[in-house]
Amino acid sequence: MKNCFQNILWRNRSLDLTGLFLFFIFAGGITLRAQDARVVSSADTAQIRIGEQIQFRIEVETDTVNPVFFPEGQTFLPLEVVEAYPVDTLKTEDKYSLIKKYALTQFDSGSYVLPVQQIMVGDKAYFTDSLVVGVNTVMVDTTKQKMYDIKGLQPVKRSYSDWWKYLLLMLFIGGGVWFILYWFLWRKKPLTEDEKEAMLPPYDRALLALERLDNSRYLIQSAYKDYYSDLTNIVRSYLEDEVHITALESTTSELITKLEMLRDSGSLKLDDASILQFRKVLETADLVKFAKTVPADEVIKQDRKVAELLVNRTKEALPEPEENSEEAQAAIMALERKRKRRQVIYAVAGALAFLLAVGGVLGYFYGFKEVKDTLLLHPTKRLLEKEWVGSDYGYPSIYVETPEVLVRTDQPWPETMAKEIYGSQVFEEGALGDPFYINLRITTFKKESKIEGTQALDNAIKMLEDSGVQNMLVKEEKYTSVTGKEGLKIYGSMRVPQEKGEAKRMEYALYNFVHAGGLQQLLIVYEPGDTYAEQIMERILDAIDFKKSGANVG
Repeated sequence: MKNCFQNILWRNRSLDLTGLFLFFIFAGGITLRAQDARVVSSADTAQIRIGEQIQFRIEVETDTVNPVFFPEGQTFLPLEVVEAYPVDTLKTEDKYSLIKKYALTQFDSGSYVLPVQQIMVGDKAYFTDSLVVGVNTVMVDTTKQKMYDIKGLQPVKRSYSDWWKYLLLMLFIGGGVWFILYWFLWRKKPLTEDEKEAMLPPYDRALLALERLDNSRYLIQSAYKDYYSDLTNIVRSYLEDEVHITALESTTSELITKLEMLRDSGSLKLDDASILQFRKVLETADLVKFAKTVPADEVIKQDRKVAELLVNRTKEALPEPEENSEEAQAAIMALERKRKRRQVIYAVAGALAFLLAVGGVLGYFYGFKEVKDTLLLHPTKRLLEKEWVGSDYGYPSIYVETPEVLVRTDQPWPETMAKEIYGSQVFEEGALGDPFYINLRITTFKKESKIEGTQALDNAIKMLEDSGVQNMLVKEEKYTSVTGKEGLKIYGSMRVPQEKGEAKRMEYALYNFVHAGGLQQLLIVYEPGDTYAEQIMERILDAIDFKKSGANVG
């Protein structure tokens, strides 16, 4: 239509307003007529047995320009959609016949109304007729059909389909930590220049330091203070390492006095002239450092020669060290320990930095609480992430999905109710007081029983109190399951006794579904503020289904 309109405008640009007005009226008339449609629905039968299927058929006859939208999803409740078949299309002239078929079923006996279904043709809604469907039970001849006891619980192999993800993560983290430890701790690294210099004897270190001072830019930059500080420290360090006197921390007079005492005692055969010349160098250095005196170039050269001369004469004045002496070995071992300690510090710091970086990245993408709870193996988080199990429990059965299969246990009703009960089955996971506890009770009352649902609920609360629960706060509200089953929710907080320590405050929710002659109760107890437990409870409630039972519980 749009292309037609553009062609008209293109061929006749002088189209007047009257013609344009008539064109739109014509186009609008086509659209109105295009909305006319015919919708017919039918079913191949209105009586089935439990589990059999009904073929429900919807036929729409309409113009080819109209879009048609058929029902989707579980709009046929209380009947269930087994399969929705593809649309069959038949074309006759300018009309389309669209046929949509659905396979419907029901697993409970009774009479059910197939609700009205809405079909959209263009922007107009059409509705099918409702239909009453009878679902009959299957008669079993027990004289010919063998009956067997109910089988017990069978172990099921769990799926570990996601194990490779955790393996890759652990390999990545373990490999990163190993690489850091290897690089900083176990790898035999070549010695750095500083470490090589530290391994040299004191005399060689002093001459190397003097040579480095000659190549410095102190004198070019007129940094006389820095020059004399390095010059005197080189000599002082040499005396401290070689002569074993506290030279770096001594003043000029204290250092000269120590040298004179060593000379007088005969421990250091150093002549008076060398000591006097060194005193002048130290005094000049003090004037330069503290009085900001600028020495002449000749004085600087002379002081540099005196410093090296004192190092050489001190070396000559000392006795020759024995090869592999204990002092030399001790110095090497001390240096090696220092180096090893530094490597350990670097390795530990690197490993911690790597782990923090990995934790930061994972926390950014998944949340820090999620990462923390995963590393600390949070109990309810592990339950939530397990591969869940769905099963029917009791009679009349209730379908429940849980992280673990609920185990049958023996929890009898009080004697006041025991006479009114035809049968009671209890299934649970965990124990009252655990971080997460599930208890499912299915009770069938005798036909002549006069017990009401409220009385059964009161007895359920009394049973909790008899188990030692204290300070039980009870709130009540109506509840409707996802499948439309109405019930009663009792919830609140209570203090649950512990084997060790004081009673622990817990949250609880008791969901009760009462039907003619029976009661189904689901109790969930969890720690306050546990978001994972709340997610587990929500997932359990979303999966509850009553239509898979063998009897009508509606």
